[in-house]
Amino acid sequence: MRKYLLLSVFAVPWVLVPIWLVVVNSAKPAGEAAELSLALPREWALAENYAIVFERGGYLTGLANSLMIAVPVVLAVVLLGAAAAWAFGRSRSRWLQGAYFIMGLSVLIPPSIIPTVYLLRTLNLDGTTLGYLLTMVGCRMGIVVFLATGFVRALPRDLEDAAAIDGASQGQVFARILLPLLRPVLFVGAVILIINVWNDFFFALFLLHGSERATLPLSLFQFASGTLQSLNWNLVFAHVLLTTLPLVAVYVVAQKRVLAGLTEGAIKG
Repeated sequence: MRKYLLLSVFAVPWVLVPIWLVVVNSAKPAGEAAELSLALPREWALAENYAIVFERGGYLTGLANSLMIAVPVVLAVVLLGAAAAWAFGRSRSRWLQGAYFIMGLSVLIPPSIIPTVYLLRTLNLDGTTLGYLLTMVGCRMGIVVFLATGFVRALPRDLEDAAAIDGASQGQVFARILLPLLRPVLFVGAVILIINVWNDFFFALFLLHGSERATLPLSLFQFASGTLQSLNWNLVFAHVLLTTLPLVAVYVVAQKRVLAGLTEGAIKG
């Protein structure tokens, strides 16, 4: 009981207070929000603030662009990462093991932006949504590979061998046997990917050109920069809250499955 009390005391100033600051100031007029206080609004401007964000903040465009990036990236990384993890987990080749460790380093070491931009320009993909999408797939692949490879190594080969004896092809073994077994850890990896891709700002800043291609973090940056001389904190906080809401929805829906996947993965290991 005492440890939960201590954790609660720690969480209040570091988690709840910033969240409350964003929420309450997003409902205030510009002058009142500039005080950055935790008090309730003396005058409510909730509807006006969010209407301005929708009209001038590029929220709907950013939301559509973020979904257009996040969904294909997550699907591609999960499927390709699971296939790569199967190869890494079953092969004894030193070359593949070396490739696995190099791919694992991508989780810790971000790729250099200058060679990435040069490569995309060579392929005539610089500034395009497709170029950004391919970059995100390549940069985030290591997360799923790192999570799933250990899981694959802990799985017995008997089911795969039995399916091969019954005439199943490699693709059928992967789709009908391996993917269902990897579902818990792949779901955890997908949630981590959604958070990383949705919040990505660094690559979007350099690889996406034009406000019509901007994702939500980039839309927020452009919106805040456009009012930098007289920064309206109420509008910035409203945009931040709207940008975060899809992730909150994912967390509410997926939290039980994420915990179950982590627990099952620990038991498998």
